[in-house]
Amino acid sequence: MFSHVTIGTNIPGRALVFYDRLLAPLGLARIAQHGDAVGYAAAEDASPQLWIMPPFDGGPASPGNGAMVAFQASNRDTVRLLHGIALANGGSCEGPPGLRLHYHPDYYGAYLRDPDGNKLCIVCHMPE
Repeated sequence: MFSHVTIGTNIPGRALVFYDRLLAPLGLARIAQHGDAVGYAAAEDASPQLWIMPPFDGGPASPGNGAMVAFQASNRDTVRLLHGIALANGGSCEGPPGLRLHYHPDYYGAYLRDPDGNKLCIVCHMPE
């Protein structure tokens, strides 16, 4: 459905450490790096891709109000693992791992912010 998603950063080195560690348990790795722009995916030519980079216009990166990127985990343990990895690497909690029954009976998610303030979700849609 998507080709790629781009998340802005003001401190590329810090963002790369955060995303390297957060995405590895999902099987996502760096597939390309062009200056301060780094792409992640499951394989080199795979889509969708996630790109982390400073904004093209040279202005400061800032989180969009209402914008969020959600990463799908295969099980609830992975949701908990990734939430912990995020917090240990400069992220902040926006909602601890748990069921969100208002979405559906098996929606198990955690919400967080990366070090630049971008909102992320880690979610598993499968039963325990």
